[in-house]
Amino acid sequence: MIPILTTASTVMCPHGGVAHLVTTNTEALVDGAPMLLQTDVHPIVGCPFAPVAYSPCLTIRWVTGATQTSLRNVPVLLQTSVGLCLNAAQVPQGPAIVVQVQQKAKGT
Repeated sequence: MIPILTTASTVMCPHGGVAHLVTTNTEALVDGAPMLLQTDVHPIVGCPFAPVAYSPCLTIRWVTGATQTSLRNVPVLLQTSVGLCLNAAQVPQGPAIVVQVQQKAKGT
């Protein structure tokens, strides 16, 4: 069993930008924080990425979620879910990094 991500979790881009964890889920809560869904798109603030030109991560789109734990047939996000950090042109800039999660609710 793996911890489920909620709006109280902390997720960052690989360059130090912080994701604003919002969700369409208003039903399933853990310690008062809504669980995140694979279909959620999270804006990123504060990414300084500039390989040649300034090209910050702006959003996270999730590629994987739970295989057996879902809400309304949509997989919830787990600590091990894979998210891609994308720039304004929707080009992947690297994987999302899950920094902090709750430990009460878990899924698979």
